[in-house]
Amino acid sequence: MSLSLNTLSENFGKAVAWLVLAMVILVTYDVSMRYFFSSGSIALQEMEWHLFSAIFLLSAAYTFKHDDHVRLDLLYQSRFMNDYRRAWVNFLGGILMLVPFSALIIYCAWPFVSLSFSSMEGSPDPGGLANRWILKSIIPLGFFLLLVQGFADILKNLCLILKKPQ
Repeated sequence: MSLSLNTLSENFGKAVAWLVLAMVILVTYDVSMRYFFSSGSIALQEMEWHLFSAIFLLSAAYTFKHDDHVRLDLLYQSRFMNDYRRAWVNFLGGILMLVPFSALIIYCAWPFVSLSFSSMEGSPDPGGLANRWILKSIIPLGFFLLLVQGFADILKNLCLILKKPQ
């Protein structure tokens, strides 16, 4: 089960990597147009931060899966910690922090997204993007993916804990 949950994060991460390329191309085009032709676009600037937000939110689960997230390693990497103790830290951290936090964000973001969707919210700026509700809907989606990856990590660490009692 943990393996299939990991596959979801892996596939989303690889797909989101293409958004990075799209953002680089978009920013290069936007900057070139502004500095060489004195022609800017509010829609392009909004698309840049929309893409950045999507990349950040949708790749969090992938980053967590590959253990590339930010961590305070004062104790985690010390000689005191072995793989069994690290599994306990990861297991408890997932259950006590990651799952409740992700669930809370999904729960709190839902009315925010629902209101935006029902009003078909767009940019308040003239020339801005029309469908801001799409960007807002990425918030619960990103945290759902992180929650799923959190469950996969909890299962993986539980297996490590049960395999080696101390």
